Amino acid sequence: MAGQQNKQQDVNQLLKVRREKLKELQENGKDPFQVTKYDVTHHSIEIKENFEQLENQEASIAGRMMFKRVMGKASFCNIQDLQGNIQAYVARDDIGEDNYKDFKKYDVGDIIGIRGFVFKTKTGEISIHAKEVTLLSKSLQILPEKYHGLTDTDIRYRQRYVDLIMNADVKDAFIKRSKVISSIRRFLEKEDFIEVETPMLVSNAGGAAARPFETHFNALNEDLKLRISLELYLKRLIVGGMERVFEIGRVFRNEGLDTRHNPEFTLMELYQAYTDYHGMMDLTENLYRYVAKEVNGSLIVTYGEHTIDFSKPFERITMVDAVKKYAGVDFMEIETTEEAKKLADEHHVEYEDRHKKGDILSLFFEQFAEEHLIQPTFVMDHPVEISPLTKKKPDNPDYVERFEFFLNGWEMANAYSELNDPIDQRARFEEQEKAFAAGDAEANHTDEDFLNALSIGMPPTGGIGFGIDRMVMIMTGSLAIRDVLLFPTMKSIDK
Repeated sequence: MAGQQNKQQDVNQLLKVRREKLKELQENGKDPFQVTKYDVTHHSIEIKENFEQLENQEASIAGRMMFKRVMGKASFCNIQDLQGNIQAYVARDDIGEDNYKDFKKYDVGDIIGIRGFVFKTKTGEISIHAKEVTLLSKSLQILPEKYHGLTDTDIRYRQRYVDLIMNADVKDAFIKRSKVISSIRRFLEKEDFIEVETPMLVSNAGGAAARPFETHFNALNEDLKLRISLELYLKRLIVGGMERVFEIGRVFRNEGLDTRHNPEFTLMELYQAYTDYHGMMDLTENLYRYVAKEVNGSLIVTYGEHTIDFSKPFERITMVDAVKKYAGVDFMEIETTEEAKKLADEHHVEYEDRHKKGDILSLFFEQFAEEHLIQPTFVMDHPVEISPLTKKKPDNPDYVERFEFFLNGWEMANAYSELNDPIDQRARFEEQEKAFAAGDAEANHTDEDFLNALSIGMPPTGGIGFGIDRMVMIMTGSLAIRDVLLFPTMKSIDK
């Protein structure tokens, strides 16, 4: 305990010294916070990769000072910028005696600009020989110790700004996340899709099985919900004649937190007129290959202990066949809900009284099959009970034209041949209302305006929703969803 108190006293003293340094600078008319701009001509990696062209050429860099070693009349420091880091050589005779005195007082964590020429030291390290050093921002806090870094995951997520400074792989992951999203946009633009935006605040949060967050809109004195899906508004646009639309946006689901779930996450949904769920499978294969090649330069991705191969045709299997393969149970031989419940009891599959045969098939799939689907796999033809917005299979109306896309044992996407029959859709909504009344808090509610849109007429349409965060996890090798969310949801510290 005494050791902790002494350590805190030492930290407090160091923080006090930094503020005193700032005060001295301000009193001498050198307030760094009065600097409004700095002309950066190059970044660190750019200089290193183009050394032969830049040697002895003038360059200006700016970034955070992560290391400083003062050796009398000359010093070395290390500057970290967006791309990486580079060494700078700072000598009294080059920048002037007064400026060198100031530089010697700068702290690790300060943001500085350095103008000088590019050279290579005697040890062969590409560096900047400073002719001018400018303090651009004074750091009044202390960064974690360099060699131990920032390893406390709770602090890393709460103080992502420090995490990005101290852990280069973290910054790289988020740069790669941006590349994933931009490559998705490029792919869809080449396929003639139009990007749109739809409401986040809605009166009826439909399109998925999830509990919504609720709020109150004072101006209209109405209760509203945060959207759980993008589906119903995008389908309205298909009705309106926008044949290929997509949206990448935040959705909100009032559910738990774990390594693959965050209550707000990024979803991409797209809808294409005049195609079906087979068309969505083809699009998914092509999209994943395009993104993997663009972001990682390869169709082979390593995730944990698994090597995922996007180059081969993705497996396609029905949910019934997957359960038959991995659980040894053939639901095509089961005719009634009572039979299904008996089988569930025998296989220790938990279910609720309200569940029907199709629900229990889905529970069998989740318990016995999902974990085995490591390579890209389309699981097709779901039971109608769990698919209220999907077209039934013409040859077997107990099942629908739907697939879920699996990777690494995770659901990565959900797609349908979209239901465009307004009479059938109303009946499905009625069944959902009954389910809600029976205790299913995630059931959909009837959306009269959406039914009106379908009544006007929606063409045959294929639609799909992709979880962007899980896709980024796969492409970056990140083990938890929080590692690909810049600011994940955290419990308040004072709670």
